[in-house]
Amino acid sequence: MKRQVVLLLIAGAVAALALWQAAAALLVAEPPAPFHPLSFDLAPGSEPISPIPRSLPLDARKIALGKRLFHDKRLSRDNSIACASCHDLRAGGVDGRQRSLGVGGQLADLNAPTVFNSVFNFRQFWDGRAATLEEQIDGPVYHPNEMASNWPEILAKLSDDREFATAFRDVYGGLKAEHLKNAIAEFERSLLTPGSRFDRHLQGERDALTRDEMQGYQLFKSYGCVACHQGVNVGGNLYQRLGVMSAFFRDEAHAATANRGRAAVTGKTEDLHVFKVPGLRNVALTGPYFHDGSVPTLEEAVLIMGRYQLGVVIPSRDVGLIIRFLHTLTGEYRETPT
Repeated sequence: MKRQVVLLLIAGAVAALALWQAAAALLVAEPPAPFHPLSFDLAPGSEPISPIPRSLPLDARKIALGKRLFHDKRLSRDNSIACASCHDLRAGGVDGRQRSLGVGGQLADLNAPTVFNSVFNFRQFWDGRAATLEEQIDGPVYHPNEMASNWPEILAKLSDDREFATAFRDVYGGLKAEHLKNAIAEFERSLLTPGSRFDRHLQGERDALTRDEMQGYQLFKSYGCVACHQGVNVGGNLYQRLGVMSAFFRDEAHAATANRGRAAVTGKTEDLHVFKVPGLRNVALTGPYFHDGSVPTLEEAVLIMGRYQLGVVIPSRDVGLIIRFLHTLTGEYRETPT
């Protein structure tokens, strides 16, 4: 029975992708529309995963300003924390901690997800409370355990920097909170990691993957992992309950607000323990895993997903092969010329 449920999930995911493609085609047919990452074809041919595009139509001037802000510690109350402090571009777009350190050494509520390819997420944050990258930026800025700041305070600091204020006036016509957020978001939209060996395989390079890696990909599909992990970001495009086939949250610690998932946003009982599915691009670099950073290795993550999401005990050999495939999702980050 559980196996049938998994197969139904896969069928549903494939049907959803087909509808998504049809919607994307309609968007392309209309006169100029604003860029949206989901307008890209998510499943060319018969594969449930698509290659990451080499670039997106972005404004290089805004990217340059956003890059400066991304690394600017003046965004935090005590000038100690920048976006890059928790999202290290040299380390998979994460900090490698179970939970990130904010101002005064305080711990964030949840594990910091990678900033790479975040443009392809249909919502931001584990609980999906932000619809856009611009909206997401308010989260860490205001959070008392992260940057513990606010936009009026940040604007006062940056306005004293004549060169910085002039640069924003040249591009945006002024220095406002919405300009700062847009610049950071534009930079984050440029943080793509194309060129993975798996993408090269999808693009027709016959020897891009080894036999074991190809077998791992086939297992990834046959076990049903693609029911949630598909599309250009291999996830990040839907919500799912953590504990589909059996209860994952059992004790009082798991009842914490951080583990409530979408229910903390919507207040709905049916959203309890429902989270945005994380994308698996560069997943070999982004541990520890899960929303709370409680899982240190990919091996443990695959085993847990098999048990609680798919209702199966995945043999160790298959786990190893799936992990080999997951390593092929590591791409290359090249800075956008500015």
